[in-house]
Amino acid sequence: MRTGTASLPLHYGKAPKWLFQRMAKLAREMTTVIVVEFGSQEMLRRLSDPFWFQSFGCVLGFDWHSSGLTTTLCGALKEGLRGLERGLGLFVAGGKGRTSRKTPEEIERVGHLLECEAQELVYASRMAAKVDTAGLQDGYQIYHHTFIFNQEGVWCVVQQGMNTETRLARRYHWLSEGVEDFVCEPHAAICCDRQGNPLNMVAQESEAARRVSTLISHEKPERLVKEIKNLQSLHLPSHHQVSLEEIHPDRLQKIFLSTYEREPQNFEELLGMQGVGPKTIRALSLISELLYGAQPSFNDPVRFSFAHGGKDGHPYPVDRANYDRSIEILEMAARRAKVGDREKLAALRRLASWEARTRPRLS
Repeated sequence: MRTGTASLPLHYGKAPKWLFQRMAKLAREMTTVIVVEFGSQEMLRRLSDPFWFQSFGCVLGFDWHSSGLTTTLCGALKEGLRGLERGLGLFVAGGKGRTSRKTPEEIERVGHLLECEAQELVYASRMAAKVDTAGLQDGYQIYHHTFIFNQEGVWCVVQQGMNTETRLARRYHWLSEGVEDFVCEPHAAICCDRQGNPLNMVAQESEAARRVSTLISHEKPERLVKEIKNLQSLHLPSHHQVSLEEIHPDRLQKIFLSTYEREPQNFEELLGMQGVGPKTIRALSLISELLYGAQPSFNDPVRFSFAHGGKDGHPYPVDRANYDRSIEILEMAARRAKVGDREKLAALRRLASWEARTRPRLS
């Protein structure tokens, strides 16, 4: 499931070397504490939480509102855990730009250490990227993809897309727990401002469009190209949010030939095919709606979701169990921290005092 997203100002540049080296060391120590106390799966859950991830970046000393927090934090985590993967049972693959394309290779390289098939993780990595690029076309081009997993095959994804027009970056978080269907409502929560009316082929209400698009992909390429050219000469309905301006039918003919020859059995198989990208899905969705009445969703699946809720009930009442779990993790982490006894006790006293002051207000 996708556990959330965050939208951030698009900043260029990189962290200075002196800061990055310290970030890598602190990320290593904090990760070790959590894995030792609660297991690698707990670390994956925390990284998949956009708020915890953002806080983690702030603790490491990066700009809280910068798009660079995503790439720098993931890079620091990967560097910090280098050489410790076997002992911790936690692995980090991928990264920014060209490094993201090495994700499958990096997963396969540690396949002999895993209790699951490496190809299952490679598939999950690829589908998460495909869904956020082609399945949900919200105007953000994915340029960063980090895939974090443990020996048992539990994984999380942190990936980020760029919109150069709005100068915003949108970060997407995934967690393997509870994943039942990559192409139907994989989003547990998305936290960001609504961004227009994107093509959302992974919404529940897009089921008919997914089914019809898959069936249409079995048609001969010549017919599909002809239909798209016909559509380009039509006046589209005012409600339709999918533009034909950037679709070049002749360039899609090669992809349509692949879908015709392979005849994908469902939308997930269609989406996962090599070469099938946003423009292919967009073209098929157009034909599905305008010729066969199978209308896809144009709703951005954004709904606010905060780590613990709010005392006034917005966006929802405080989740006490999750709140207490966070406090427990902080307390246990403090006990394991490499600090003197006096400092350790002072830290625990501060936590206990803060919890005591907070609880009555939340009742």
